[in-house]
Amino acid sequence: MGDGRRPRVILHLDMDAFYPSVEVLDDPSLRGKPVIVGGGRERGVVSSASYEARAFGVRSALPVAAALRLCPHGVFLPVRMSRYREVSGQVFEVFHRFTSRVEALSIDEAFLDVTGSQRLFGPPEEIAVKVKQAVFSRVGITVSAGVAPNKFTAKIASDLQKPDGLTVVPEGGVQAFLNPLPIEKLWGVGEATRKRLALLGVRTIGDLSRVPLRTLEARFGKHGTHLHLLSRGIDDREVATERAVKSVGHEDTYPRDILDPEALRRELLSLCMRVTRRLRGVSLKGRTVTLKVKYADFRQTTRSRTLEAATDDGAEIFRHACRLLEKTDAGRKPVRLLGIALSGLDPLGTCRQPGLFEREPPGRRRNSLNRALDRIHGRFGEGAVLPGTLVEKENPEK
Repeated sequence: MGDGRRPRVILHLDMDAFYPSVEVLDDPSLRGKPVIVGGGRERGVVSSASYEARAFGVRSALPVAAALRLCPHGVFLPVRMSRYREVSGQVFEVFHRFTSRVEALSIDEAFLDVTGSQRLFGPPEEIAVKVKQAVFSRVGITVSAGVAPNKFTAKIASDLQKPDGLTVVPEGGVQAFLNPLPIEKLWGVGEATRKRLALLGVRTIGDLSRVPLRTLEARFGKHGTHLHLLSRGIDDREVATERAVKSVGHEDTYPRDILDPEALRRELLSLCMRVTRRLRGVSLKGRTVTLKVKYADFRQTTRSRTLEAATDDGAEIFRHACRLLEKTDAGRKPVRLLGIALSGLDPLGTCRQPGLFEREPPGRRRNSLNRALDRIHGRFGEGAVLPGTLVEKENPEK
């Protein structure tokens, strides 16, 4: 029960083909076309594809080169993460109109606990319809919704009638809803688990619900208990209104392998500046710097360093990242991917403010400069102001 008096009502809301939808929103001439958002054509991967592109077999994580073969007439566009975050923020503002109990799963999906919202907004299905309409009216994109007594069932329901779908699973109807669905719909059932369950004659969630718990525990251990509960629609998790961000990072895969050390340093500086700009955008500082390097032979290595004090300054992170880079084979072996991540995050508000008569702490001027640059980037785009070492990279014709 959600509040001790009535059954819980959980909505799972999933923005339909979010990245391509934002591209269509900004350029209506793309409507109805196979839009594919992702990396470069030589080595990039698909981040998201419109439903028109999915009809040709294009899916997320597919190499862009393969997507080109499947859908040569598709519209291929680069990822514009700052714009997607902006639109996502607008959508989440709508979600918060209906309940304060919103759990963001990613930039384009969330759980809402609307158990206590029914007196104001009506019965569950009506609330879901109102949320969907409000998102479309405010933002101009469609959202698919699943309504159920728990998170697991709501998430499955939202996926069944995409795009712009609505599936309602009433209290007392969870088992009947789950029974005919393929076993792959369960969280934690990949190909290996599916094959092992098939040996028990399990092909649907209903089949699994009839397997004795002791049998599942004997075959799968604790995972068997998890499967047993989900197959019976049992999921008591609350909607978590605060999900702690554990790390902020970014990585780039390059169209051509990089061997030149100076070029590697330029790429590293670009990554550090972007990651720290994101940190400042969510009012966080990071203490642990992690460098990721993937070589041309696809072998991968990571190096980390924990700082004495958390920071959101790109120049400082860059200095440490360069030292980490020296501990790899980069520059001796060609590199296809670099990544930087900051973890051990602290809210900016936990940093002590100086007293009235204390001297200005070191870095205060740099902090002010960083925030001024953030405002410029927010207004005029990523390339508005660049460190000198990046000018050549961003403006090769100059």
